[in-house]
Amino acid sequence: MKSIQFAFFSAALLHVANSAAVSLKTNLDYKTFPVRKNEEAAVVEWGNSAIISALDGAVASFGPQTSLGAFFEVETAPVLASPINGRGAKLNIPAEEEQVVGVPYPGPLDNKEDVDGNMVVITNEGSQMSAVAMARVAKESGAAALMIVNMDRNNPDAITSLKAETEEEKKYAEENIDIPVFMVSLASGNLITSATYEEGMEERDIVNNGMPDRVRLYGAGDRPFFEDAVSKDPVLYLIHNLLSEEECAMLLSLAEGKFTKIDDTISNLLENTVADEDRKRKAFDIEKVMLWKGQLDGHANKQIDERIEQVTGYPKDQFSDWQIMKYTKGSKYEMHYDFHPIDSPVATITVFLNDLESNDSGGEYVYPKADKQPIMVKPKIGLAVVHHNTDFEGNFDYSSLHGERPLVRDEVKYIAKKFVYAAPLSPSKRFVLPLLAFPSGGKLPRWVITLHDYIIVKFGLETGGIYFDKVCVMGLVFLLFGIVSAVSSLFREKKPAANMPKTKKKD
Repeated sequence: MKSIQFAFFSAALLHVANSAAVSLKTNLDYKTFPVRKNEEAAVVEWGNSAIISALDGAVASFGPQTSLGAFFEVETAPVLASPINGRGAKLNIPAEEEQVVGVPYPGPLDNKEDVDGNMVVITNEGSQMSAVAMARVAKESGAAALMIVNMDRNNPDAITSLKAETEEEKKYAEENIDIPVFMVSLASGNLITSATYEEGMEERDIVNNGMPDRVRLYGAGDRPFFEDAVSKDPVLYLIHNLLSEEECAMLLSLAEGKFTKIDDTISNLLENTVADEDRKRKAFDIEKVMLWKGQLDGHANKQIDERIEQVTGYPKDQFSDWQIMKYTKGSKYEMHYDFHPIDSPVATITVFLNDLESNDSGGEYVYPKADKQPIMVKPKIGLAVVHHNTDFEGNFDYSSLHGERPLVRDEVKYIAKKFVYAAPLSPSKRFVLPLLAFPSGGKLPRWVITLHDYIIVKFGLETGGIYFDKVCVMGLVFLLFGIVSAVSSLFREKKPAANMPKTKKKD
């Protein structure tokens, strides 16, 4: 049987494969991630047990709150500041003797009675106040917490751990700012101010500026939280703590002893290995195993899928099974795209399953065509890198080109990858293939891949994929029918013997 060739692919995908002019050797000025840390992450959530909404923030680095490692919890009402930026048109900054040196501020908020005991929401647009000054405004207005919405027009998605700008501010914050202060992105600010808004609602019916009645603010700790890298071209963000260390170890134990080296000069479309037309190798010394679990997956993995569904918004029935990959010294993955000629994924979720010993060990994920500046993500256990392979109109996003830099030290790197598709997975991938892979712990028998390749070559990509699904489902039906028939035959053979009349003994 001839192998599957790139000739089956459309002209558009051929253009995609040949468009990667950038290589790992290209010297680029990368912006490095992750930047955020667990101890500076905050979460605001609202809703009931059925529907819970949440947004992420970065806790300020000043004040006694930081000594608690962001371990705080506040339940209160959110209140929009008046003026919205904490200052408005006020130009009468108090005289020096009426304020703390180095921390000028325009006085309490106009609506300090509403703010008292609640979480106040202030923007940083046009106030010309430092973060400590805004914290002072909130504190002296009686606020229990301060949310600062980033209105930077050049980078509205960025959130940072706000710092004191001078030693005087640092000292003042240590002595006076004892409320949680954190920054959120503009998108998060829009989210909380539209939480109760419904389409068609008139302005007079909008309560509390569209914000929920109550929110809960707490330090993220080891909970998942987001870090935005690029908002478009491509959409690229990180999810810290998507998997715990125990869950990473569990996936590695499931993959142990099942790895095989990737040969991406030959396509294995069933397990997402797609060869170029010229059979040019991109994966160097990388081992992989696809863990076909589907609906047969255990409780722990189902919990992971539910968590990913909750934090990303993608339905879990559109997730592929985990693909575990192993890298050793010298392993690298040249620039490539995540696409498939039959069913190309709309997004890719990649999770680092272990830490590397040194900061310069290599193995970074890189996105050379990211908007404004190339992006580099360093490995960190439990950290997920999520990028979209399509744009907002559903077209293939050529800026999603990415690669993995070589490991330069004698270490091992592991990642786990899930693909997100536009539609739910077929019954063959959710039930039949996991059943066939069950005896070998999730690794699919080679004959199944060979059968898939044969059908694809025989009938073409689209039709062949449909036929393969039918063969899988019908094969399972015949197998179940055969088992039922065999059991019925065995039962019928035993039943007459049990009911046979006893013969009388002769005298």
